[in-house]
Amino acid sequence: MIRAGFLFLMAGLMTPAAQAQGACPAGQGEAACMLDAAWSAAGALPEKKRERLKPLFLPLALKLADPKARAVWDARLGETGAAVEGGDYVRRTAEAAVREYGWEGFLQRAQGRLAPLHIGRPEIMGAAMALAPDAQQRARLVAIMFDLAGAPPKSARLSMEDFERGDFGHVLAEQMMRDCRIADFDRAVGLTAVPDALIYQLWRARITGNAGALAVDIRAGDGTEDTSHVRQALEGYGAVLGLGYCPN
Repeated sequence: MIRAGFLFLMAGLMTPAAQAQGACPAGQGEAACMLDAAWSAAGALPEKKRERLKPLFLPLALKLADPKARAVWDARLGETGAAVEGGDYVRRTAEAAVREYGWEGFLQRAQGRLAPLHIGRPEIMGAAMALAPDAQQRARLVAIMFDLAGAPPKSARLSMEDFERGDFGHVLAEQMMRDCRIADFDRAVGLTAVPDALIYQLWRARITGNAGALAVDIRAGDGTEDTSHVRQALEGYGAVLGLGYCPN
């Protein structure tokens, strides 16, 4: 019986980097190699799940500079359309709250968990970072978010506070990755439910460099038929591809 992954990764569509099956080399070919690694992991999934993942590959494939690599993805994805995102509810909520209550009022309502921040508080506060009136107030918001998150849980039993702490950790980790702040990134990831998750390893690599070293782990999959592993690979490396590496 032919393996589904073999059909999904036809030899004629594999780049030399993908065939190497090792770490992806730094430099111009890294992006294509990393996408190949995620494609390889997707190849182990059932066909219906592979098809659902295709639109997630498209935005990254469109960022590839090498025409030959782009041609490979044109053949793989065919007429696949990009995933359509819904309206940015948290951004609109943050904008409306800042507009209605002012910056200080927004922070007070966030700290008191008052509407509209009684639900989705970490995400709404994260969206408000772009609305801060200046760098000092933005830093103040970040500090408040860390304070509200509290310390990492000491027990395996999760409470409602632990779930919100994990959300704060995820939102802060993404922003600290964008800001290239390694110490605060590590602090934020320590608040999440799964600090060693693939997405955080890739986000961290944006700061430290050499995301290609994770290609082997990406290809290996997670041993399940869930799409989460591939989604994390795409979202994690998508930040590297879209933002570039942090300055040394």
